[in-house]
Amino acid sequence: MTIRVAVIGAGYFASFHINAWLRLPFVELITVIEPDTTKHSALRTKLNTSGSPQTIITDTTMTLEPSMVDLIDIATPPHTHAALITECIALQSRCIICQKPFCGSLQNAQEVQKLIDNSNTTVVVHENFRFQPWYRELKKQIDNNHLGDILQASFRLRPGDGQGDNAYLARQPYFRNMKQFLIHETGVHFIDVFRYLFGEPQAVSADLGRLNPAISGEDFGHFIFYYDSGQRAHFDGNRLLDHPADNTRLTMGELLIEGTEGSLSLSGSGKILLRKFGSKNWQTVQYAFEDTDFGGDCVYQLQKHVVEHLQTQSLLENDAASYLKNLQIERLIYQSASEHRQLQIPSGNTL
Repeated sequence: MTIRVAVIGAGYFASFHINAWLRLPFVELITVIEPDTTKHSALRTKLNTSGSPQTIITDTTMTLEPSMVDLIDIATPPHTHAALITECIALQSRCIICQKPFCGSLQNAQEVQKLIDNSNTTVVVHENFRFQPWYRELKKQIDNNHLGDILQASFRLRPGDGQGDNAYLARQPYFRNMKQFLIHETGVHFIDVFRYLFGEPQAVSADLGRLNPAISGEDFGHFIFYYDSGQRAHFDGNRLLDHPADNTRLTMGELLIEGTEGSLSLSGSGKILLRKFGSKNWQTVQYAFEDTDFGGDCVYQLQKHVVEHLQTQSLLENDAASYLKNLQIERLIYQSASEHRQLQIPSGNTL
């Protein structure tokens, strides 16, 4: 069954979405909607080069009709999400994928979720980090009990792109004006990754700050997840600092997971090492991934996951209702940093 797709947006990250749709089997990219007509020429060149010149390029969603597409992919800034999802639900779209940060705020996301609940549309959040191949492999290693009981995990985010007056201008200049930046834009990925790898935390504490005066939001800080088992998961982020990798944006940093029977490490090149408890030697974990587009081709893997769900009704990992928990924890992280105290995370989807 061929899935007909419309993409809304043709900016920096939307290009990864478009590239993935053009490569996926059993997918037809029907249209790309981009209000900024100055981007149309470059987009047309991309589509012609890829062998997809039949794709319609337009500047308005008014060209969409209910019978035209099976899936609408919203790859636009957060402040546009709520209105676009509302519009696409009215079109009775079978499925919507929406980029993160989902709807910009927890309150907006909860309001949109009410609309979703009253519709026949499936909405998926484009939370792609959990689809990065190293996290899929780490999850396999954990599930196969190579570490025993996990006691400690720590991720050091060091993309090295946040220094100076021109920070972020070349790629995503809207980063500079985000009042909440490090956690809302980037750290939310690791809220989701930690939940994917380790399950649901019971409490959180955080400390956040800003080093570069050229931007509005925080660009360094940390949060700690606390688990009833005694485990801790630590996110330590600083966008001004880097780590030793040819591409500091491949993994964005380095991860160490420590358990009673062994430890796993992830390097900036995507290499995974396993050391059994008591051993002095690290062994390479063999796995393969494509170093294509962003983050080990995780955009392709996420979109493939959604296509397979539509074709076979396979389990969907990242629907909007499930994603609300990430936004709720994000809000608690900011509250914890403001109040300088550890906060409990309520169970369920209400705060």
